[in-house]
Amino acid sequence: MKFIIFGLGNVGWEYNNTRHNIGFEVVNQLCDLHQGKWLTTRYADRAEIRVKGKTLILIKPSTYMNLSGNAVRYWMQEEKVPITNILIVTDDLALPFGKLRMRPKGSDGGHNGLKHIQQILQTDQYPRLRFGVGNEFAKGKQVDYVLGQWSEDELKQISAPLEKAKDACLNFTFIGIERAMNVVNA
Repeated sequence: MKFIIFGLGNVGWEYNNTRHNIGFEVVNQLCDLHQGKWLTTRYADRAEIRVKGKTLILIKPSTYMNLSGNAVRYWMQEEKVPITNILIVTDDLALPFGKLRMRPKGSDGGHNGLKHIQQILQTDQYPRLRFGVGNEFAKGKQVDYVLGQWSEDELKQISAPLEKAKDACLNFTFIGIERAMNVVNA
């Protein structure tokens, strides 16, 4: 059985270690943990790992956040993976820093990457894991905040939620969305 984990983010050195790229960081850590190798290919950097008999395709779209749906559609078709076997990992301003929320479907919540995926797939019925980045920004500074680097305090605390996010991705593939949600959202 095959699954695709899409870590959303923006390509380019200027976006490294930004809040908006937490999806990239989650799939990077999964790849490292299971000795995967990233290859630059159409619409994405792609890695493939095997975990307990399951194949996980890890995707970091190169389409930039606001056009993520193009990479999601392409790789679902290319790998012949149903929508129930994909997981979108992204940042979320509505959640406190480090809080995770997994859902089998839902609105885009104002997130441009999710909005584009929903537009391209013509549905909001796809699994997603949202990683809280908090909302400690002044009025009108939302873009600067999500595209900004993690604070020193956040960097000191980020390893535990990143570990939980990696576990959440693996739980999704092994025990399914409903049971994984019970673990993640508890």
